[in-house]
Amino acid sequence: MTRFSALLSASMLALLAGCAVGPNYHTPAAPNTNSYGEKPTPAETSSADHPHGAAQKFANGADVQAEWWTLFHSEPLNKMITEALAANPDLAAAQAALHVAQENTAAGEGILFPTVVGNFSTTRQKTSGAAAGGQFPGTLYTLHNASVNVTYGLDLWGASRREVEELSAQEDYQRFQLEAAYLTLTGNIVTAAIQEASLRGQIEATKTIVEDEEKQLQTVQTQFDLGAVNKAAVLSQQANLQQTRATLPGLESRLEQTRHLLSVLTGKPPSDAPAATFDFASLQLPDSLPVTIPSKLVEQRPDIRAADSELHAASASIGVAEANRLPQITLSAGMGTEAISLDKLFTPGSGIWSAGFGVAQTIFDGGTLAHQQGAAEASYDQAAALYKKTVLGAFQDVADTLRALEADADTLKAEVIAEQSASENLAITQEQYKDGAISYINLLSAEQLEQQAKLALVQAEAQRYADTAALFQSLGGGWWNRTKDQTDKILDENGRKSSGLGFIFP
Repeated sequence: MTRFSALLSASMLALLAGCAVGPNYHTPAAPNTNSYGEKPTPAETSSADHPHGAAQKFANGADVQAEWWTLFHSEPLNKMITEALAANPDLAAAQAALHVAQENTAAGEGILFPTVVGNFSTTRQKTSGAAAGGQFPGTLYTLHNASVNVTYGLDLWGASRREVEELSAQEDYQRFQLEAAYLTLTGNIVTAAIQEASLRGQIEATKTIVEDEEKQLQTVQTQFDLGAVNKAAVLSQQANLQQTRATLPGLESRLEQTRHLLSVLTGKPPSDAPAATFDFASLQLPDSLPVTIPSKLVEQRPDIRAADSELHAASASIGVAEANRLPQITLSAGMGTEAISLDKLFTPGSGIWSAGFGVAQTIFDGGTLAHQQGAAEASYDQAAALYKKTVLGAFQDVADTLRALEADADTLKAEVIAEQSASENLAITQEQYKDGAISYINLLSAEQLEQQAKLALVQAEAQRYADTAALFQSLGGGWWNRTKDQTDKILDENGRKSSGLGFIFP
């Protein structure tokens, strides 16, 4: 027993003294820049004379709050997102994938410890007297054996530790894939709600245009009856009216499809329509928008953190491949007892033990291990390039969205003026047409101009909302600001224990 303890202690000391070959991973430095776009972000956007035309202020250096969608001040939207977080299958699949990775990491950590196996066997056997030259008869007996065997692969070069490091990095990857799924889900629901509001606005505007054109058709018909205009004017107005009506089925179909999407996102079949409906009157445009410091973006975007985890795993695999080319040392020890009857199994003199170690070094393998290390190094280069691409793409997302928000405000301002001008122009043109001062062609042109202006105004309003939601998504969604209870709820949706999501940064 003393020798066994000494051997085990010596192996653990050797492990502690051993070094891990291969590179020690460090996250690449963030891009050295203080802004996202070519031009600095302005203090605020332009404003428009419209219920949702207030200027949006850019708060440089401000952080993104965890439940950013609440800034739209829509209780039905908040409730729908809560339902989706509890029932969406994509999120459930991401949770399960993280649980798989957690179990794999926990299983992999077992390689760092000795393997202890207990054995008990009973053997009935007969020996032949021929082995003793035939001078003794054969013997029939039963042999009982109880033993404990310990084997330990001495991690002198850190291969086992690098394997666990790789598994841990893969777990981090799945953790951030879950965060990406969470961000995608919440963003899709907000975007779909905005799309529904936009379609309802377009349908309402189109119905108003249809009513106006029906009235205008009655006017033209009356003039035709009086002989003031020819039949062509009536037919043109009828065609214009039917063309406007023809746009309604497409808009209504898209509205139903958007409602179907919202049902599915909340984990329900399309036949189970959402209880809430969305229009722009039920949504409020956030008046202050955070603009995260660029150096912080690499710590907060889930896709960047996932790419960083993949790079970390690739780095660890280099150490594994390098360690596999070095001598492998295995320690083993065993102790037990052996007797021909159970009652004598643990009596003095029945004890047995063994201790030993083995060293294995590949002498020739046709270059297999060397090329495996080369492949691991090439995989790291590939992961590094993909990481850089992800970072650059993330910065582009933010830059594009910030620029889009500026343009959206300018577009809305112009569309408000255009819609007001088109409506006034149509009213004047209708009066002039009644007085016979202008031809029907002028009236038809004014009607079409107003129709386009009304729809363009609704679309511009929707685009401003959609790009506002896109900014929160491009900045990472604020998951790092969740409370522990909020984080645990996301991870424990299926009753599984969290491993600390939301507390990655010390």
